[in-house]
Amino acid sequence: MTAALKTAQRTAETDIILIGGGHNGLVCAAYLARSGLSVTVLERRSVLGGAAVTEEFHPGFRNSVASYTVSLLNPKVIADLDLHRHGLRIVERKIGNFLPLEGDYLLAGDGLTQSEVARFSARDAERLPAYESRLETIADTLRSLVLETPPNLHQGGWAGALPELLKTAGLGSRLSGLSMTAKRDLLDLFSKSAGDWLDGWFESDPIKALFGFDSIVGNYASPYTPGSAYVLLHHLFGEVNGKKGAWGHAIGGMGAITQAMAAACREAGVDLRTDTPVSSVLTENGRACGVELEDGTVLTSRAVVSNLNPKLLFSRLVEPDDLPDDFRERIDHYRCGSGTFRMNVALSDLPRFTCKPEPGDHLTAGIILAPSLDYMDKAWLDARRDGWSREPIVEMLIPSTLDTTLAPPGQHVASLFCQHVAPELPDGRDWDDHRETVADLMIDTVDRWAPGFRDLVVGRQIHSPKDLERKFGLVGGDIFHGALSLDQLFSARPVLGHADHRSPIKGLYQCGSGTHPGGGVTGAPGHNAAREVLKDFGRRMPR
Repeated sequence: MTAALKTAQRTAETDIILIGGGHNGLVCAAYLARSGLSVTVLERRSVLGGAAVTEEFHPGFRNSVASYTVSLLNPKVIADLDLHRHGLRIVERKIGNFLPLEGDYLLAGDGLTQSEVARFSARDAERLPAYESRLETIADTLRSLVLETPPNLHQGGWAGALPELLKTAGLGSRLSGLSMTAKRDLLDLFSKSAGDWLDGWFESDPIKALFGFDSIVGNYASPYTPGSAYVLLHHLFGEVNGKKGAWGHAIGGMGAITQAMAAACREAGVDLRTDTPVSSVLTENGRACGVELEDGTVLTSRAVVSNLNPKLLFSRLVEPDDLPDDFRERIDHYRCGSGTFRMNVALSDLPRFTCKPEPGDHLTAGIILAPSLDYMDKAWLDARRDGWSREPIVEMLIPSTLDTTLAPPGQHVASLFCQHVAPELPDGRDWDDHRETVADLMIDTVDRWAPGFRDLVVGRQIHSPKDLERKFGLVGGDIFHGALSLDQLFSARPVLGHADHRSPIKGLYQCGSGTHPGGGVTGAPGHNAAREVLKDFGRRMPR
């Protein structure tokens, strides 16, 4: 037992202490509490929700601060936690995406995409249904794995290995049911770049840019980086109100999701504590037995669950001697950094794009300012060399076109999700010295496509990669809690041998996006972690 645990003030014991009140932590806590365990959630910030929160960032203007749009939130989680009864309402975009071009544009959405693509290439429009069908086959296969714990590679005898072998056999059986075409597509999507994948399908730049954008969202890479095709696929797992692949907005911002989750937790009896930063995980005889807070208070528990990025958990809260050397080394090399610069802006009016100047449903879409794969490739190369791209990639959403609660009448808020920027600037430069300069660049980038946009901005909120890390614990600004690369996916997330949400320390679990199935506001890691914790406690997931 640590000295701190012996001497510090002790509080009443609880079954589970959960570190981090982000969305996955809240999901995990709700399931555990509904199964009869006592659960205490400790959140460092003064508000629950992690990166899925809504804030007033300018007088009268509110918006989602970090995460900014809804699709990947798992429908089973929504139903199990009864989030709609707890106030969650999600509305679909009227148009999926809007890609401004020089003198033209491309719109995408249900029943719209094929005719739009035909304006640029009859061949591409003809191939589009086959592309979507084959991609959806793979997405459906992987979607079925989202709420499953991956096969976990164990050391030891048959008793521990047999369940994992059976799980692997089941997975193999499922994949063997795919057609040979689908198997080949699956291999391509896990190994190829998005650019190579899309170049094999289409000839026109606009459709490749529209689809290729998903491959660099939260991914500090070129669309021609091998493995980026999987990131494209990852963004297709979601749905809105039962409609696969759709994207939408939570009324009240992304904080409405986590507030509904918090309400579900309270209803289940979870003790939710904010302004309660944890300084260390305590162990006794090789088992997690509680935490010490930054103020020196010790809280004891039967188990500890972490919703933090794995690098934060194992490098800052766990004693190095409590971890095997190889595991610690692997965590040291766990890759984070998504090249993200996140802004919110308060607008006096709607922007008008040169290519489509009149207000309309296109302003409810995801507005992608990156006209080609080559543009995205150059942005990445530029950022690697200089720290940020001089012609960056910007996705703009204007949620106030669908949600009037976010801004005063006649005015609007916009989310700017900006890439590429370096997680750490070269030559020892500090993001705090350059954030305003880069923010100006992002505004100017939008202004290039929508002249006068700069003059509409009456307030702004800026989050550099450094800001995202210190505010939300997103290491390197990584929105996914770790790169979605083949060596950090499925049975290897975060480290091979620990894909089952259990850490090398008995009684210490992980429920965050650094575990399968990875990042995005899904709730799936929290759901899956709860199932594994309950197994160890001899309980079943609540129905």
